[in-house]
Amino acid sequence: MNLEPQKLHPVTQKNSSGKRTLEKRERRSGTRIVGHHKCTMDKDSCITKFSHKTLTAPAPFADESSCQCQAPHEKLTIAQARLGTPVDRPVRVYADGIFDLFHSGHARALMQAKTLFPNSYLLVGVCSDDLTHKFKGFTVMNEAERYEALRHCRYVDEVIRDAPWTLTPEFLEKHKIDFVAHDDIPYSSAGSDDVYKHIKEAGMFVPTQRTEGISTSDIITRIVRDYDVYARRNLQRGYTAKELNVSFINEKKYRFQNQVDKMKEKVKNVEERSKEFVNRVEEKSHDLIQKWEEKSREFIGNFLELFGPDGAWHLLRQHAPGRGVQEGVNGWMESQVTV
Repeated sequence: MNLEPQKLHPVTQKNSSGKRTLEKRERRSGTRIVGHHKCTMDKDSCITKFSHKTLTAPAPFADESSCQCQAPHEKLTIAQARLGTPVDRPVRVYADGIFDLFHSGHARALMQAKTLFPNSYLLVGVCSDDLTHKFKGFTVMNEAERYEALRHCRYVDEVIRDAPWTLTPEFLEKHKIDFVAHDDIPYSSAGSDDVYKHIKEAGMFVPTQRTEGISTSDIITRIVRDYDVYARRNLQRGYTAKELNVSFINEKKYRFQNQVDKMKEKVKNVEERSKEFVNRVEEKSHDLIQKWEEKSREFIGNFLELFGPDGAWHLLRQHAPGRGVQEGVNGWMESQVTV
């Protein structure tokens, strides 16, 4: 059915009898269609389940989901999808990949796919180990780990395990896929210049943007570049040379380097402590010198008061010339009383 972009999706339009086609199907089946899934719950509960489940639990696997895609699939144009669809008929967007060492670049691509349209349901296909090793190369994470990583991404509504390398009409129909999201760079693989060429020609392709500076290959390159550092670190943490696939000679070299680093660290710590000690001694010395200067000034002042020209000793000698100190003190006190 060809529709003008400004019209609503066919599931919301009235037929010649004035009844909405979706409601008519619901009355016949006694069920409600939600996101192309057949569900027996009431409308509000079912919509709530599909809208919020991924916020409180991992996304379900397509082959384990209790809801199966049994609804008739009315084709949407991109313009219609961007105008918005009914709450119980989200646009089903599909994104696929290997998702090895799941990182922020993967997450941002899925975020873009999820937010392409106002009301969308994101299905993510993850290729198996066999397919990936055949067409792309060896992976760090196995397929079970990669499947599980996708389930815990907040933008993913459903995960399709063992996804095909090239999308077939049968696969698109089985999962009721409206659009396929991927970056627009031609993906040459499996004997094709672009495995998404037929999707683009069918008007079902919606491009996303790659995140520069982060990719699985970049992460692996960093690890390979600093291999010795990570090997030594993991030996320190208890991994065996066999687990790290490290030769006997390299193991001894790494362990010797670790011992050298420990000695360097100890020397560094000793140097730092020595510097701290010297600094403390300098501070103490400064304090002692300052106190000595203060005390010396006080001592000199006291000395002058006692032995200076006008000091007490001089006055005593004036009042007791040729006599003892005691007589001089007595004479000085008598003169003070007389005054």
